[in-house]
Amino acid sequence: MTHAVETEMQHRTVLLDEAVDALLWRLDGVYVDGTFGRGGHSRRILSRLGPQGRLIAFDKDPQAIAEASKIDDPRFAIVHESFAAMREVLAQLGVTAVAGVLLDLGVSSPQVDDPARGFSFRFDGPLDMRMDPSRGESAADWLARVSQDELTEVIRNYGEERFAVQIAKALIARRADADRLGPLVSTRELAEIVAGAVKTREKGQNPATRTFQAIRIHVNQELAELPLALETALDVLEHGGKLVVISFHSLEDRIVKRFMQAHAKPPAIDRRVPLRAIDIPRPKMILRGRVKPSEAETTANPRARSAIMRVAERAAP
Repeated sequence: MTHAVETEMQHRTVLLDEAVDALLWRLDGVYVDGTFGRGGHSRRILSRLGPQGRLIAFDKDPQAIAEASKIDDPRFAIVHESFAAMREVLAQLGVTAVAGVLLDLGVSSPQVDDPARGFSFRFDGPLDMRMDPSRGESAADWLARVSQDELTEVIRNYGEERFAVQIAKALIARRADADRLGPLVSTRELAEIVAGAVKTREKGQNPATRTFQAIRIHVNQELAELPLALETALDVLEHGGKLVVISFHSLEDRIVKRFMQAHAKPPAIDRRVPLRAIDIPRPKMILRGRVKPSEAETTANPRARSAIMRVAERAAP
């Protein structure tokens, strides 16, 4: 690997200080990093935790697990699982409540910049896109069997792509020609097909951006797992515990925003039923703000531009 590629593949953790500052409130608590990535947040948390503190990190990516294995700290544990399995894993570890949960929903730079992973249209590589290449169906396998209607729906809903119908038709037409051309297995060809189907695009954005995002989200079931993880986080947080979520596109942020806002309101009650004051249901969460990266951070790391961090606190009963 050349030095230039090494430099490009270095990962810059977005909102590093802001996220850890919002998360840590009890230095002897148990914390969860639901997306270890390349360990920026986890290492900063460990640097500030007290000797009795504990950090349990999750990741689906075997490369992230390998990076986490380099951390030699008795307070730290890494789990090769999705954050959606948080409830079961914590129970197995004997943890009944945690002081904070951090979810950084971005794809790490080494994942994007490694052509072998197939996440990016900027490099030619195998059309994989799985966070965990050892499990599930690759993007190429899915595209080889998906119906045109389902493909259109995924590209429209997960990519917010107005040319979803045209892109889906072009991909199905390419599949029909597989006997002559072979199966669609490369990121470069996928990007070229999409570019041919997209008539106009916002200045500075590659025509394939939204389609690659949509297929990646579908292959990894990202939007299906997120609500499960948020509900679990709420259940396992101790009173006063913090939930910190960093999103990188509007679909994720909408889910997080609606979840936090819904639980920051008292549950609906039947006004016809007489209640004592002590019985009136209270909100489960307190909203603690929304943060975007500073101008200095986005200048140094353009991939931080779309990030939004939302913070909520588990309310007392």
